Amino acid sequence: MDGLFELDTAPPPPGALDSGPAGFSEPGPDSPLAVRMRPRDLDELVGQDHLRAPGAPLRQLVSGTAPMSVILWGPPGSGKTTIAHLVARATERRFVALSALSAGVKDVRAVIDVARKERRRGGPPTVLFIDEVHRFSKTQQDSLLSAVEDRTITLLAATTENPYFSVISPLLSRCVLLTLQPLDDDAVRGLVRRAVSDPRGLDGAVTLAADAEDHLVRLAAGDVRKALTALEAAASAANAQGLTEVDLATAEKAVDVAALRYDRDGDAHYDVVSAFIKSMRGSDVDAALHYLARMLVAGEDARFIARRMVIFASEDVGMADPSALSVATAAAHAVEYVGLPEAQLNLAQAVVHLATAPKSNAVTTALGAALADVRAGNGGAVPAHLRDAHYAGAKRIGHGKGYQYPHDDPRGVVTQRYAPEGLDERDYYQPSNHGGERAVAERLPRLRRIVRGTDTEEERQQ
Repeated sequence: MDGLFELDTAPPPPGALDSGPAGFSEPGPDSPLAVRMRPRDLDELVGQDHLRAPGAPLRQLVSGTAPMSVILWGPPGSGKTTIAHLVARATERRFVALSALSAGVKDVRAVIDVARKERRRGGPPTVLFIDEVHRFSKTQQDSLLSAVEDRTITLLAATTENPYFSVISPLLSRCVLLTLQPLDDDAVRGLVRRAVSDPRGLDGAVTLAADAEDHLVRLAAGDVRKALTALEAAASAANAQGLTEVDLATAEKAVDVAALRYDRDGDAHYDVVSAFIKSMRGSDVDAALHYLARMLVAGEDARFIARRMVIFASEDVGMADPSALSVATAAAHAVEYVGLPEAQLNLAQAVVHLATAPKSNAVTTALGAALADVRAGNGGAVPAHLRDAHYAGAKRIGHGKGYQYPHDDPRGVVTQRYAPEGLDERDYYQPSNHGGERAVAERLPRLRRIVRGTDTEEERQQ
């Protein structure tokens, strides 16, 4: 669960809605540290300063001064479900929590039906919290539309995925989208220190060495829940050894690997892949290797990485280094032939080659221009002398007649019309002066002049 509290995924019976925030329970002494340390009011919430100003949508939502439906979008540990808990504590509202992991249309409609009855008899408004709303299907999201539209319910939805991709447009247009940012290191550090001393937390039972604190903050990577979970594990390890201070060695043993924020089916997947491609395009080999490592550690399909590199070799390197396509294709073959983990080296070698290679998108641009002409209907008949003449009767209708075989000319190129009528002056390909394409750029103008018959007498004699 993304929340700092347990969710009752089944809709509560009508009578239970009056007894308090359905789906929530107060933390006990044996609750996880992250649960015990959740903020009791909005002023205790750390981070998200851009959303907590007086009159801001988040403050109105928590205080209940405006019945607006809200979608909270942010990474794990940024405070989405903490905000839901604060809303649940607000007075004069009935709160129901569902999880999209297990709730269905029937559960949603049950909550809406009860909310509508309560509204008709003058009861308090209903706030429906849906965790992981991106996991709802289109049909499940559709079931919310009318109730959100007429404010039968106030929807509070949380998601770690980009809602522009994962939430249907009609529902998104009926809600205020609040984007939560990962907490910075200072904010995480402050919460860790608070948890060490606060009576709700460790209550000063242990102290935290500076280097151990740095380690926990670094592992958190903006996820405060991760930091507090790691702190609790480290404190337990210290207590088991009879220590009153959590040192670096204890913290490292308690949590030895940072969980990587990367969802192969989610938003981070596309962001990391985009950064990978753009780093290679920008010739930053070190950043490209970082994103490669990030994808490999997260378990990304190596074949997907290899396919992106094969595309990149033609799209962004092209004729500036024709060998780039061979290198990328060889890496893709190595992934299939050798497999992981050894093929990581093949991928890394190809990344280094692609990132450091001279770049040209002239091939991409040329193809785009040619496609645009074809789609615009600018495509005449194939010249008769270029048509297939290898069948009976072809010569009788003039196919192949007058065709000049370039290999018969000492220069290897002849004056001859190849393009359809009206397109023989199109210069789709515009080579750059980068890498190996520089030689092509020097040679191409003369080739075009010979083919089009505009070369000079001097050139004909050469």
